[in-house]
Amino acid sequence: MSIQQHPFHVSTGEKEALVFIEYQNEWLSKDGKIHHLIEDHQQFADSVESSKRLLEAARKSDIQIIHCGLFFDENHVELGNTTYGLRAGISTFKTFIKGTPGSRFGEAFTPEPGEFVVSGRTGASGFAGSNLDSFLRNQGIKKIYIAGYALHVCVESTLRHGHDLGYEMTIIEDATAAFTQEQRKYVLEHVVHHFGKSITVDQFIEMHKI
Repeated sequence: MSIQQHPFHVSTGEKEALVFIEYQNEWLSKDGKIHHLIEDHQQFADSVESSKRLLEAARKSDIQIIHCGLFFDENHVELGNTTYGLRAGISTFKTFIKGTPGSRFGEAFTPEPGEFVVSGRTGASGFAGSNLDSFLRNQGIKKIYIAGYALHVCVESTLRHGHDLGYEMTIIEDATAAFTQEQRKYVLEHVVHHFGKSITVDQFIEMHKI
């Protein structure tokens, strides 16, 4: 059964979701085309280990787990002929092409049956062009935790977008990373509180009595 065919889990408790953003080999593998952009490698490595703890704990709870990656056709036709910004960068560096090693979820973050995989995403935000909002609304989920990469780009974009759509947004701060410590610190100190809040993996585990 393919990832996209997995039946999803419907929470019988509080309506919450944990969204993992771009736990794909473009980020996680040393051969990934984005991995080389990381300047603070210890920060990134620590975030990966924290993310493993987070996913393991979440799988013991009743929370809906969602995997939100990027998957494009070979010529990135979904992005059009743009010459600037993130969309141009993705096209230029040929990242996240469907079926390539870089687009695959990292081994430790491979979706399991019952976990929803977002499709159709075309922008920095996990909501951009995707079925994420539709899925959440149809399941009655209003509270969202997010983790992943990069904090100052796609995680922040998802945080802002989710807030504006009316969701209660929380970043798991030690399960995400930016390219530098300075970028990470700026987002956590000056951006997050405008659109939600942040907690640690330990706080998430304690809150959910895992």
